[in-house]
Amino acid sequence: MAKNTGKKVIAPNKKAYHDYFVLETFEAGIELCGTEVKSLRAGAVNLKDCYCTVVRGEMIAHGIHISPYEQGNIYNRDPLRDRRLLMHKREILRLAGKVAREGLTLIPLSLYFSGSRVKVELGLCKGKKLYDKRDAAAEKSAKRDIERATRGKE
Repeated sequence: MAKNTGKKVIAPNKKAYHDYFVLETFEAGIELCGTEVKSLRAGAVNLKDCYCTVVRGEMIAHGIHISPYEQGNIYNRDPLRDRRLLMHKREILRLAGKVAREGLTLIPLSLYFSGSRVKVELGLCKGKKLYDKRDAAAEKSAKRDIERATRGKE
């Protein structure tokens, strides 16, 4: 029996790309309970203000809001509980070192299904200043105007 290895995005974190420069991306598994997975299949997740830390050699995701599953009754967990991310110990220690030394932040960029497993795309990010955000918005607007102008001439 062939496994479905497609990548189906559940929730992107668009705010992260607005607030941070993404320097590097990583893939990690996430430890969930059954009703949380069912809620994810329904798309009831919010990655807006979440971040990751390394505590005692384990990667922990804070602030991922997975809404309670409606038919879950007593098996539902706290929607904002901290969730453990699954990565190799060597990767976790390397990321912890970069975060500590260089003042970077680990931000979940998207949540997706890889086959039947739920994965998190993590970004090693550096915060943007207000003027960086303005420059990015102006550049995006200019690209859009150029594309509109070239599309109209064809």
